[in-house]
Amino acid sequence: MLATRITQKEGAFYFIAYKAGELLNKVRFTSRYYFEGEEITQAKISDHDDVAQFIAGIERSEKGFQRVLNRQKIKQIVNFYETVVVQPMIPGTVLLFTDETLRFQKVDGSDSIGHLSEPKGKYLVIDGQHRLAGLHFFHDKHPDQSAQVEVPCLLFDGRSADFATEMFVIINSTHTRINRSHLVDLYEKVSWESPEKKFAAKVVNLLYGEPDSPLQYKINRLGGRSKQEKWILQSEVFNELLKVVTIHKRWIESHLGMKAERCYALVRDYLKGVKDVMGEVWGQNDRYMFTRDVTLKALIRVLDDLIVDRKLINDWDEQRSHKPFAEIVKPWAPLTKEFRADGFYERFPAKGQLERVRKIHQRLLDAIVG
Repeated sequence: MLATRITQKEGAFYFIAYKAGELLNKVRFTSRYYFEGEEITQAKISDHDDVAQFIAGIERSEKGFQRVLNRQKIKQIVNFYETVVVQPMIPGTVLLFTDETLRFQKVDGSDSIGHLSEPKGKYLVIDGQHRLAGLHFFHDKHPDQSAQVEVPCLLFDGRSADFATEMFVIINSTHTRINRSHLVDLYEKVSWESPEKKFAAKVVNLLYGEPDSPLQYKINRLGGRSKQEKWILQSEVFNELLKVVTIHKRWIESHLGMKAERCYALVRDYLKGVKDVMGEVWGQNDRYMFTRDVTLKALIRVLDDLIVDRKLINDWDEQRSHKPFAEIVKPWAPLTKEFRADGFYERFPAKGQLERVRKIHQRLLDAIVG
């Protein structure tokens, strides 16, 4: 098939077009769709197909994908397809994914236009399943009209499951769909996610909602929709805590019984100890960067380092207090001026946030170990 290869940074994907009937034969639906007494049966999904499992699970968990609303939405789409005349039926692209690496042969004289091989299996739809479901029922009712319809598609091939999942989250991060922080809430509810992810998600939820949490209501769970002052995205807290849980899983199992409430208590008391020492700048986000996302992520990484200090952890276990942590981070008190918002990025120069988090983490760690 003829394709245009689009390159962005180190990645490449393809713009293609399929006749409606041809495309419908090449995709699989991860959810069941209903129309007027008709339905599209959900494709059988392998236990090893993480991407399809993920997308199907999100669709089942979102209210907009329940059976009655699903039928109503499909009816609206089919009605639009039937009544539109001049305007294009599907003006936006459908996003397709295959984990197969397709062969691209350039046309002479062009670096971006060429012939792309077809995958052996069916495409997974990252975005556009409802539009294609509507097209399916329209195709059944009006095959002659459907034969004149071409569907624009963007195709991603040869990528990992993580890439496709991330694409799904990014594309669906609008006010009517899921955002990354809402995705963390869903980890507890989906059966195929790892125990570590579910555990970390529970700890994050406790950090957000518990009245004794130093981060209560300061974790942004709604992305751009949040109307209150927030310090850090829920997804960012989750990613940092997931690393801690993954690295120290055996210790958490043996000492905390793999109980989210006990792990939360550890994180809470650590943050309380930090707040006790850095009270002058804690929460002063108009003048200081200490409780901004870049520093909070570094703070969690320091906790990851401190867990291996068995004496510290034993003291905490005996006292069940923030005081052992306050004692060990006491050397941070003289660093308050370094976290002033004015000149902060010059004091911690970096090419991006990842590098800046590493620098702040190292600065805080060096102050503790001397």
